[in-house]
Amino acid sequence: MCPVRSDPIHRFHPLPLDHFDRLPDSLLLLIFDKIGDVKALGRCCLVSRRFHSLVPQVDNVLVRVDCVISDDDSSPSSSSSDKSSPAGPFSNLLRLVFGGIVKPLQALGQFLGPKRSLLNETLNAPSSSSSVGRGADGDDPEMGQAGVTHHSPTQVLRNFNEIRFLRIELPSGELGIDDGVLLKWRADFGSTLDNCIILGAASVINDVLSQVSEYGNDGFCSNHCITGNGDDNGSIPESFYTNGGLKLRVVWTISSLIAASARHYLLQPIIAEHRTLDTLVLTDADGQGVLRMNRDQLEELRVKPLSASSASKRTQVPALNMRLWYAPHLELPNGLVLKGATLVAIRPSEQSASRKEVSDASWLSTAFEEPYGTAAKMLIKRRTYCLEMNSF
Repeated sequence: MCPVRSDPIHRFHPLPLDHFDRLPDSLLLLIFDKIGDVKALGRCCLVSRRFHSLVPQVDNVLVRVDCVISDDDSSPSSSSSDKSSPAGPFSNLLRLVFGGIVKPLQALGQFLGPKRSLLNETLNAPSSSSSVGRGADGDDPEMGQAGVTHHSPTQVLRNFNEIRFLRIELPSGELGIDDGVLLKWRADFGSTLDNCIILGAASVINDVLSQVSEYGNDGFCSNHCITGNGDDNGSIPESFYTNGGLKLRVVWTISSLIAASARHYLLQPIIAEHRTLDTLVLTDADGQGVLRMNRDQLEELRVKPLSASSASKRTQVPALNMRLWYAPHLELPNGLVLKGATLVAIRPSEQSASRKEVSDASWLSTAFEEPYGTAAKMLIKRRTYCLEMNSF
């Protein structure tokens, strides 16, 4: 029977039926898993006591970082942006202030570092700010100007008990690169670096008209072009060594490794607290870098302490073996043209010596989304150059 209510003249009417009450918990959890976004899940917590009790049980969570404020960025202009940030129990997550390459890496430590847990209080404080930072002049690090509360992803995620798939997305990549330059990397970590793949290009051309000057009327490229398997032996031209091309690729490689090792180091508290994790991905909205860890790698980090770099808050990069492929001009099937296309595949020296190398095709084919996955496949068909790098 439906519940009833009475009006002032003592007539009885059935109460409206809440159809959500008819859904089993398992189906609601499936819906919440599809939502994923931690801010949206926070708002769901406010709908009812039932939702509030179910949300912590979801196993698929996405944390989009809005802002990171480093320790040395406490100017009024930075704090004033908090006033306009969206409200909500889970929207107290972050705003990002980047400046160069070093400062973002310091800022990452600020937003992922452990702090006093105020999440329970925050669930009933919709005026909290979605930013992370530290007050100036000895203020409470949890409080900004006008009493605005700040929280880190580490704190917010403590409200979840059964996370299996966690994705954290930064608003942009840490590496400042010039417009038109392509730089993407993907790194897998356990307690230390397992492998890293870097794809770069000095410029990317996507306008067919801009290529006319390089092609004659007969359709042949007037410069050194590579299409498909290429028409040369894959050798790196001498100009690559003399015009700063090699130096630039070394900078790309070291910068990408520093960014990856800094992300890895700062994920420690999250990994330690969430032992149900099967997959952890830390990426950015620009698609510049992706750090991935599977269940075995996560467990390896828990049982085997990582080696920290003495110079900064990042995981120490071990001695490395690197393979490099280069094409001065790489034309992809979709018409995209990469000038100075470079692919670098990196593994620790110990790992390379202790086990048989996985074939380049199987290892690199899934490293990047299209069309860059195709670029990687085309590059590895060219001549391979081997390099070594000491630990740093």
